[in-house]
Amino acid sequence: MDKREFLRTIGGVSLGVFLAPDQLRRYAQLPATTLAADEPFWEAMRGRYRLTPDYINLENGYFCMQAQDVLEAFIAHVRDINFEASHYMRTRQFDDKLAVRKRLAALAGCTHEELIITRNTTESLDTVIAGQHWKAGDEAVMAEQDYGAMLDMFKLQARRYGIVNRVVSLPNDPNSDDEIVALYANAITPRTRLLMVCHMVNITGQILPVRKIAEMAHSRGVAVMVDGAHAFAHLDFRIPDLGVDYYGASLHKWLGTPLGAGILYVRRDRIAPLWPIYGDAGVADDDIRKLNHTGTHPVHTDLAINQAIDFHEAIGIARKEARLRHLQNYWVSKVRGMRNIVLNTPADPTRSCAIANVGVAGIAPGDLMKILMEKYRIWTVAIDGAGVRGVRVTPHLFTSPTELDAFVKALGALASA
Repeated sequence: MDKREFLRTIGGVSLGVFLAPDQLRRYAQLPATTLAADEPFWEAMRGRYRLTPDYINLENGYFCMQAQDVLEAFIAHVRDINFEASHYMRTRQFDDKLAVRKRLAALAGCTHEELIITRNTTESLDTVIAGQHWKAGDEAVMAEQDYGAMLDMFKLQARRYGIVNRVVSLPNDPNSDDEIVALYANAITPRTRLLMVCHMVNITGQILPVRKIAEMAHSRGVAVMVDGAHAFAHLDFRIPDLGVDYYGASLHKWLGTPLGAGILYVRRDRIAPLWPIYGDAGVADDDIRKLNHTGTHPVHTDLAINQAIDFHEAIGIARKEARLRHLQNYWVSKVRGMRNIVLNTPADPTRSCAIANVGVAGIAPGDLMKILMEKYRIWTVAIDGAGVRGVRVTPHLFTSPTELDAFVKALGALASA
């Protein structure tokens, strides 16, 4: 990347505020992996967030706070729309939302005719699950490590239509992609209609070989739906390159939007057969907007996606992914192999990014979460099920090595007690 390209991508609406010209010159030639360990750069990034002094936040996977630039823009959108009220909603709303949708589609690498803005991943994927033409005896394949809301939706279809859900269990530290692909392949039968797979498993951070799984499933006539809640705006990829039929994600995690924003991608030829949850006689069967009729919507949330994309693109996805992987490797490398420490995330650093899961032998996950917060003022979330017993640890761009050192010190004390 030359200097001009660096300045174009790094000098957006937010980063230019705190990067002086001499700093820009310094960073212009640095590869993403080198910049990932440059603490002065990321300390400046940390300054764009309002962080609580009461605890170290290592649970950003559920909801990551907006950068102050995005938050202030969101509040301004709330005020502006409240000021115009119905006049805005009946005139400018639709064009503004379409512009945001087009930006999201460009970020995802697809056409806007294949993407809608939803409220979150659950809404996106449950729309797909409920929209299938299920018949008694049809089968779906999924993993017990998948997100509970989608597993519950499949169970609901089993109760309603008599479908059969075939559930596999993912190894926490697989030997190869082939091992994972074979796991799903062995669950497919001639009656399998849909396969759900996580792009990044929410409880462990494991990145799955989605394209290889999709190729295998398609060779057997099975459609593939991906839970990308933790991958979108976290990893550097384009949805169509994965070769999947459906992809859902939340934007309040790694893109840093306000709560209540997600996406649903449906490959163009898969749109018409899907039944919408809510009827809309004004939209054609092959128009993805038929899946997006949810009544009067808080459009100020959608508008703030613009500023979140500005902030995201100013950093650059390659730099962002490299920093997030660096943060995880920073603390994991210090505890892997430590007595009584159990890591539930793959040892191969390419099979995960920001998220990891760690347990301490003899301490229940719920107790570990409680001790970390009450004794050490470190906020995590307990995971106890589907072969995973530990706390999920999710740093973000504003997380500092000093905070991770405090976490490592706490783990060491608990593991040696």
